[in-house]
Amino acid sequence: MLTVSNLRKNFGTIQAVKGVSFSVEKGEVLGFLGPNGAGKSTTMRMITGFLPPTSGTAVICGHDITSDPVAAKRCIGYLPENAPSYHTMTVTDFLTFIGKVRGFQGAELKAKVEQAIVKSRLETVRRQTIETLSKGYRQRTCFAQAILHDPQVLIMDEPTDGLDPNQKFVVRQMIREMSADKAIIVSTHILEEVDAVCTRALVIAGGTVVANGTPAELKARDPQGRLDVVFRNLTLMEVEQHA
Repeated sequence: MLTVSNLRKNFGTIQAVKGVSFSVEKGEVLGFLGPNGAGKSTTMRMITGFLPPTSGTAVICGHDITSDPVAAKRCIGYLPENAPSYHTMTVTDFLTFIGKVRGFQGAELKAKVEQAIVKSRLETVRRQTIETLSKGYRQRTCFAQAILHDPQVLIMDEPTDGLDPNQKFVVRQMIREMSADKAIIVSTHILEEVDAVCTRALVIAGGTVVANGTPAELKARDPQGRLDVVFRNLTLMEVEQHA
């Protein structure tokens, strides 16, 4: 459902992403892991069409994001880090606005909004303005806008960052529930996300892919099965090689 081919991004003389390639199929939750500055967010922004690549491309449901961006974006639900919203709108008004932007009207619009509210556990706050919500509920509201059009590919950048343990549990549960019929990418630097929701993990460091496998395969790289040790060895080695 999603194929990323040799994506590269230069900012002047700085190579932020250096030829990243991978694929994600229906039913997979790919953990896109890396330390801060590894190139995770830049890669996500290129895949979703928010940032043009220097070279390479991503194909979403058969549509090339560089040559056919509108069709490709229709297949994507995107939850960026620190996702923006209109704080003076109620949850329902915000999701209705997003639905109208996506071209839904009338009964279909109302149904889409209701489904997104239910899937995101927002029933009790649907009439509150977003500025009055806790961080967890704000994150769920932005999650709801990402899934409102029932996208085949769902991309989330740091979806549980800054949430308390209970809020993290709810968001991870929502991700697991949606994974059966979607291809999902969760970009994160939080290693516990791998065990919590991911079927496969890709590790990026210094703008390049340094590992790609199931959580069990990655843990097998350490005698004690510690993912934090594997992650540290992979990412520190890459940084030292390019220092």
